[in-house]
Amino acid sequence: MANKKWDAGSYEQSCSFVYRFGSSVTELLTLTSGMRVLDLGCGSGALTAQLRDQLQPEGGTVLGVDASAEMLALAREHYPDIPFQQMDARYLSFSEEFDAVFSNAVFHWIDREEQPLLLAGIARALKPGGQLCCEFGGAGCGGRVHAALKKAFERRGLCYRFPFYFPTIGEYAPQLERAGLLLTHAFLFDRPTPMAGEKGLETWIRMFVTAPFGGLSEKETAAIIHETEDELRESMFDGESWIIDYVRIRLRAVKV
Repeated sequence: MANKKWDAGSYEQSCSFVYRFGSSVTELLTLTSGMRVLDLGCGSGALTAQLRDQLQPEGGTVLGVDASAEMLALAREHYPDIPFQQMDARYLSFSEEFDAVFSNAVFHWIDREEQPLLLAGIARALKPGGQLCCEFGGAGCGGRVHAALKKAFERRGLCYRFPFYFPTIGEYAPQLERAGLLLTHAFLFDRPTPMAGEKGLETWIRMFVTAPFGGLSEKETAAIIHETEDELRESMFDGESWIIDYVRIRLRAVKV
């Protein structure tokens, strides 16, 4: 799956944790004078702006690209001085134009079978010696929520179509190498992520786990979500927030 249609306004209001947690990923970048960076899957542009601010003292520049017209409209509204371009991460058209590619919370939206397309495009976009610095969902991310949803689907005789690609480091490293990217840093870590309020889990599911519900009525969708809430409430709701069991991969690789 790729090119999910986003409700950009709701995303910015309810899911700002995506770029807040992702801000530290920029620390993996080795900044050099005049470098040019591609923010791949820039969303609403918050991290693109952070990259711009980090690069300016060194005379560097950043370009944000995203497949979502809705997200890009928001990015251009917030940061009119930054260039943004609509482009599918699987089909990048750049050739040795960037010293670094940065990406946060994007790779897991692309099917396993299409990861070689993604990585080949990144490798083409990078200059020799260029850096890839990124973070995305790792093995087990949201595992308890997905398991509860799967049970609710199966009780109705429905198949739960898992909508993400969450690899291990061991699974992903060879794919990087085949694309000509040498892995230099890799971390797989738990990152419990709060979604505030009684409806936090429902908000998270309706924002991020839309594909399995395709073709279902709103009544059936709501019933599945409420069953999932009932199953997970005791272990995942602390009275103020739902704590989603995120797992992340954070990595740095260099084009060889």
